Amino acid sequence: MDKIRITGGVPLSGRIEISGAKNAALPAMAASLLTADTVRLENVPYVRDILTTRTLLQEMGAEAEVLPDGTATLNSAQLRSYQAPYELVKTMRAAILVLGPLLARSRKARVSLPGGCAIGARPVNLHIMGLERMGASCRIKHGYIEADTEGLRGAYILLDTVTVTGTENLMMAATLAEGETVIDNAACEPEISDLAFMLRRMGAQIEGEGTRTIRIRGVKELHGCTHSIIPDRIEAGTFAVAAAITRGDVEVVNCRPSHLAAVLDQLSQTGADISIGATGFRIRGRDQIISRSITTNPYPAFPTDMQAQYMALMTQGNGSAVITENIFENRFMHALEMIRMGAEITIDGRQAVVKGGKPLSGAKVLASDLRASASLILAGLVANGDTWVDRVYHLDRGYARIEEKLARLGARIERFAD
Repeated sequence: MDKIRITGGVPLSGRIEISGAKNAALPAMAASLLTADTVRLENVPYVRDILTTRTLLQEMGAEAEVLPDGTATLNSAQLRSYQAPYELVKTMRAAILVLGPLLARSRKARVSLPGGCAIGARPVNLHIMGLERMGASCRIKHGYIEADTEGLRGAYILLDTVTVTGTENLMMAATLAEGETVIDNAACEPEISDLAFMLRRMGAQIEGEGTRTIRIRGVKELHGCTHSIIPDRIEAGTFAVAAAITRGDVEVVNCRPSHLAAVLDQLSQTGADISIGATGFRIRGRDQIISRSITTNPYPAFPTDMQAQYMALMTQGNGSAVITENIFENRFMHALEMIRMGAEITIDGRQAVVKGGKPLSGAKVLASDLRASASLILAGLVANGDTWVDRVYHLDRGYARIEEKLARLGARIERFAD
């Protein structure tokens, strides 16, 4: 199991290019199941979750090739299986995204209940509810969702809570359903809009993405397409925090600043100097980091996927900050590792109070999930001495060669194979 060592104390400087968004590429790969034609994707990040999805599609009989240059070629003309097995799904919750496409095109699916990061319960009840409204019969047996239908029909679906993967699953299923489907209280994330754009290229009739109400009118069949994945807003935000926490000067390119407006605005309130362009931004950290509280909420508010990284920044603040986590109930496990590094953090339910100004010292720490891994690396960048981050397979699920990118900015960081 690989480990990463960081020796802190170096302000980062330079230019960094952002990879494609994992959370946009995964539903795009699942959408390839909706057609017998070839789907070609560009700007696909070469990370573990993408490779797991490639294997999953291959297990179903699809031809799936993903290359390190960011291209993926997918063809699901000859599916031989409609099952997503536990052995693959247990490592990646996004595998649930094959449920809707399989039901829509093949009228049956057997998908393991998902695993992934231990950040809290992410129930699939809304996925099942929506599919049942569209005419599917769903059962949970032996840890699997077993679903079939004589043909999906359009329906009105009101989601009790905002769910990104739930919105994506139902959007994909609705593209081949008979009639119109309306998804109310839909997620508004940029990844939703990217999926809608791709599905339209495949011949789907979708409108309203980016708002709380999405309408999909089903069509008889979809065709192949070529689609370029949007840049990863969370990776861009992570590098922005890296610049701020090290008091560095970093230009972040190949991204869409509008997709992380809440993050950049918050970093500006902490004292960072940010210049924003059309396809990137420059961020310069300041000696004094101002403590500011945040609350995570669905897009366009501050994202839960940036909460851990922001907590690392607040350990260096000039006062106290309250971090309120409204999305996942178990997403403060990284705080315990930061405390081992000398941070002063108190957790009370969904809130963490971070008292800044405490020097961090290098330590051996364990990554509990994807974003926690990144937050511990950020903490290590300003800690005295060496920080060793274990279980970095979590990191590899969503960041493409992050240690190499940080090293190019001057960080003293190295990966070791165990």
